[in-house]
Amino acid sequence: KMGFAIAQAAIDMGAQVTLVAGNSTVTPPNGCKLITATNALAMHQAVMHRVADADIFISVAAVADYRPANPSEQKIKKSNAPILLELIANPDILSEVASLPKPPFCVGFAAESEDVVAHARDKMLRKNLPMIVANHSNVMGKDDSQITIIDNHGEHPLAPATKQELARSLLKHIHSVI
Repeated sequence: KMGFAIAQAAIDMGAQVTLVAGNSTVTPPNGCKLITATNALAMHQAVMHRVADADIFISVAAVADYRPANPSEQKIKKSNAPILLELIANPDILSEVASLPKPPFCVGFAAESEDVVAHARDKMLRKNLPMIVANHSNVMGKDDSQITIIDNHGEHPLAPATKQELARSLLKHIHSVI
C-alpha cells in the first residue's frame, strides 16, 4: 500500500514513475509503468534493467531475504521423515542500486520491531543510503502509518497519517534535499 501511495503521489507531482511490484491485492495507480515481478530474482532483474534511467529509487518493501536453494519441480509428498530446507540469500536490491557507480538518490524503508529509529539509521549507514524511512509499528496492510524520515540532516518524525498523506510528505522532503 505504501509503495502504491508513493507512486500515486509522484505521478500527482508530475513524475514519470516505473513501479516494480510483486503480486498485490491493491490496485496500482494509473499513469505509471507497471512491471510485475513474480519472485525476488525477477524483481532484481526488472530493477537492474531500468535503474540507470531513474533519478530517484525508493525501495519500500523488500522481497524475501531468502529463497529455497533447491526448489522442487513436483509436489513434495508427505511422509514421517523430517524435511530439511536449505535457504540461500536473495540479492539485496537496494544495496546493489546504492552501490552503482552513479546511483539514483536512494531511499530505503525499515520495518523494525524494536529500537526502530536506531535500527533504521544503522541500515541507512550499512547500505550507504542518503535517506531511510523508519516505520514505527506493524503497518503491513494497514491504511495509516507513522514514520520517521532519517537523512544526513537528522531525524524527521511525521505525525500518524494515511499512507497517501505520508507519501506526499516524504516526496516533498526528498525534493527539499536533492
